[in-house]
Amino acid sequence: MQIPHEAVILRIFIGESDRYEHHPLYEAIVLKAREAHLAGATVLRGPMGFGKSSRLHTAKILRLSMDLPIVIEIIDSEEKIRGFLPTLDGMMGGGLVTMEKVQVIEYRAGVGSGG
Repeated sequence: MQIPHEAVILRIFIGESDRYEHHPLYEAIVLKAREAHLAGATVLRGPMGFGKSSRLHTAKILRLSMDLPIVIEIIDSEEKIRGFLPTLDGMMGGGLVTMEKVQVIEYRAGVGSGG
C-alpha cells in the first residue's frame, strides 16, 4: 500500500473506558480503520489529561483513574480519511477529532516484518 507524500493524520481523543458494541472504543476504531484499508493506525495511552468537562484523568497512584486518555492516530490520503469520518461519527458518543496535513517521508515495512 502506498501513501501519497501529501497525506493527513486523523487524531481521535477519547477515554480508555469508552465502549462501542461491548468492546473498547479504541479497539473498534482501529479494527474499522483496518477494514477500510487505511494505511496505518496507532493507539497511544496518556498518563494524564483532561477534556471538555475539565475532569482530570491521571495514572498517579493516589488518584488512580480507570479512564485514562487515549489518542488514536490514523494516517492516509485526505480522500480516504474523509471517507472514514462518517463511520467514526457513528461509533463515537463523545471526544475530540482533529485532522491535519502531514508530509510522508517514508512508509515501508521493516526487515523481517513479513510485509
